[in-house]
Amino acid sequence: MTTRETKKSSSENKNEQVTNEYFLVLYNDEVHSFDYVIDALIDICDHDFEQAVQCTVITHHKGRCDIRKGDFKSLKQMKDDLTKRELSSTIITKA
Repeated sequence: MTTRETKKSSSENKNEQVTNEYFLVLYNDEVHSFDYVIDALIDICDHDFEQAVQCTVITHHKGRCDIRKGDFKSLKQMKDDLTKRELSSTIITKA
């Protein structure tokens, strides 16, 4: 295998890995209290208190925040649970 083939293979593998990374994004809604959102992140996303507070503050100020990274199936369940609590979220991939 030539050096060029090796470089091509590793960049192709890297692209495959990146597309398999999913992120759950929470959006600000101007409706729910900080405490409500913090409790939801602790209950649903298994955040500790500090992490939940940080994500809530980022969401409030920037309008959105990546709150969890993982496989699609587990993030989908978290997204559904957030929706049940009337919190807006989506699952995205980042390149």
